[in-house]
Amino acid sequence: MAHDDAALAALLRDARYAVVLTGAGISTESGIPDFRSAGGLWDTYDPMKVASMATFTTEPELYWRFHRPRITMLETVEPNDAHRVVAELERRGVVKALITQNIDRLHRRAGSLDPIEVHGSIDRGECVLCGVTISLDELIARADATENGVPRCRCGFQMKSGVILFGEMLPPDAIDAAYAHAEQADVMLVVGSSLQVAPVSGLPGVVLRNGGRLAILTEGETPYDDVAHVRMHGKAAVELVATLALLDAT
Repeated sequence: MAHDDAALAALLRDARYAVVLTGAGISTESGIPDFRSAGGLWDTYDPMKVASMATFTTEPELYWRFHRPRITMLETVEPNDAHRVVAELERRGVVKALITQNIDRLHRRAGSLDPIEVHGSIDRGECVLCGVTISLDELIARADATENGVPRCRCGFQMKSGVILFGEMLPPDAIDAAYAHAEQADVMLVVGSSLQVAPVSGLPGVVLRNGGRLAILTEGETPYDDVAHVRMHGKAAVELVATLALLDAT
């Protein structure tokens, strides 16, 4: 097992079909709190209380009291160099697909054109009753225009953001696309994901079963550490900038 930027650069340079999978750790360097790690949001809040479909349905005010400040916070952060390197690798054709568990839109803002957002995104509002979708700006305007902070659809039902909640089905098109790319991949680079949340946690296993190689760049541990071809624990932005520089030098 290798542990350095040169090994990662060589893996990407020789890849036929490289896929990147990102989690919350790629965005913590932009100032976005993690969820599951020590000191993360779920140490303070019960996710089944503030971020579940049951709460949204029965106590929408509680859901929106938690969610509205998160939207405001995400509007103030910027992509970091890790997001920008991933976008550049896509632009060069080195990376064929980007799968992300993040809902923060930072990959898109960094230049990634078509990230597969398996946990949804804050980029829109939606009505789970009638299926109407609206822009994030319109969703915020509707929330801020009400006394209780709950935006309403024209059908009268409360609206939520496009972020997938606990107890809600993941978008099947996104999951199917993620697994289709994993089936084709001979290299998967995992950045900032603990690989503990199904069904995304199964993607590296698909690559390995097909004879592909796995590179993991996270500060915490993952269930795949022992079978990774490259395992790095540094800061995502630092390591990916160094990796891109090595690709440029060869």
